[in-house]
Amino acid sequence: MTFTSILFDQELPPANDTLPPACFSDLHLDHLVERITAHKDEYGLKPFFYTLPAKLETILYRQEIVRDLQQQPWLAQLKAFATQMAQTRRYLAMIEKLDFELHRQGWFLEAALAYCQAINNLQTAIETTQLQSRGFQALRDYLLSYTQSAQFQALAQAAQAVKTALSQVRYTITIQSGRFSVRRYEGEGDYSVQVEQTFEKFRQGKVKNYYVEGYDSAGMNHIQAKILEFVARLYPEPFALLAGFCQRYATFVDDTLLRFDREVQFYISYLDYLTTIEHKGLPFCLPEISEERDVFARETFDIALAGSLALSSQPVICNDFEINPTERVIVVTGPNQGGKTTFARTFGQIHYLANLGLLVPGRTARLFHFDRIFTHFEREEELRNLSGKLQDDLQRIHHILQTATSRSVIILNEIFSSTTLEDALFLSREIMARLLALDALEVWVTFLDELASFNEKTISMVSTVSPENPAERTFRIIRKPADGLAYALSLAEKHRLTYEQLKQRIQP
Repeated sequence: MTFTSILFDQELPPANDTLPPACFSDLHLDHLVERITAHKDEYGLKPFFYTLPAKLETILYRQEIVRDLQQQPWLAQLKAFATQMAQTRRYLAMIEKLDFELHRQGWFLEAALAYCQAINNLQTAIETTQLQSRGFQALRDYLLSYTQSAQFQALAQAAQAVKTALSQVRYTITIQSGRFSVRRYEGEGDYSVQVEQTFEKFRQGKVKNYYVEGYDSAGMNHIQAKILEFVARLYPEPFALLAGFCQRYATFVDDTLLRFDREVQFYISYLDYLTTIEHKGLPFCLPEISEERDVFARETFDIALAGSLALSSQPVICNDFEINPTERVIVVTGPNQGGKTTFARTFGQIHYLANLGLLVPGRTARLFHFDRIFTHFEREEELRNLSGKLQDDLQRIHHILQTATSRSVIILNEIFSSTTLEDALFLSREIMARLLALDALEVWVTFLDELASFNEKTISMVSTVSPENPAERTFRIIRKPADGLAYALSLAEKHRLTYEQLKQRIQP
């Protein structure tokens, strides 16, 4: 098996999207990706999260990678590899900013040594780790072939030979008023040893160490550069080796391993993010991905919300859902501020992450292999476009109906709230009929209970309240018939006529 990418198997990597999909904002996936990639700017990871694989086989390929990465020792080895490769890139980038040729050559050698060490360490680690995924097995074969190649062997041996030759250079500097001279070392005494011996008699036992760790700068001033130039004249052979090495191996980094170093951070950054919220006891799983529309999830939750609550004591509420083979639409009703929108976001998030090939929030799940996710969440009226909210709703819905396919996932949240109940119900029924004819999977959050029993393809789920106190939301969404109170409650809240609002208004 030929190794080309840790993200794509037989599928050719598409051109990475530089802009997020339209659904990202509604599903809060934009916030999620920002957190995941927060400290990984050098890798440019966001396009990987914006681009979904086209083939189901690629998703399964990625899931195998994730299973292997759940081995903590292997994950730690990959992080160590990333650190060494980052060091190599940092040295190479720094060279462009240096002023003196010998200085640039010295750091180029250090970059090559760091690179060779990174590759050799990764080769050792991958040979001693039990890996089941096709991706890492192909990488193992590629690394074995690469490290045994004449090109890499020559690079590693030449870099070490130059380093050894330079480490044997010894010289002295004689500093006089306004001048200095550089000579070969000829056995002169080490004054630092003499100074330590002179002051040794003043030592009075252990004392506090006042040394401060200074900044290790790569800079070199003109005096240091001139000293180095004189040393190179005194020892021309090792410096000739250094110059020849830099010319011969001007581009030594392997493109495939460089791409792997970037792509594997897609997985690592996501797994690192999960560790920030797993302490809350929240479950994650690798879902089954199906071309069929019978999907379910157990104990799933809004992963973006969980990240926001990571440092708080506030719990994250988990919910279940299930769509049978003959069903297509989940209609969610219930009181406002009861978790309906969060549930809708969760449905979209879990499907999107599953189709990226990643772990999803939930104890277990089977999810749909879709082509696109379409969302329609309520927006504030835009005065500049000279159209009303109802017209905007209709235009957005029209675009979805014109673009979506039977393999799409559609999420609608509180549409037509700006019109009368009669008009909203008429329009919603018309749209529901067209969506059902499309045969796509759908979640529809609404105050219209009539939609929950539209036909046998619709499922009714309701956000529940505490039996002891109807004003207290549980944020749990359960499968049951709509109770007929959602719209009444929304009207009461709009006109400040709920129990809690009335109590506040009639206080003496």
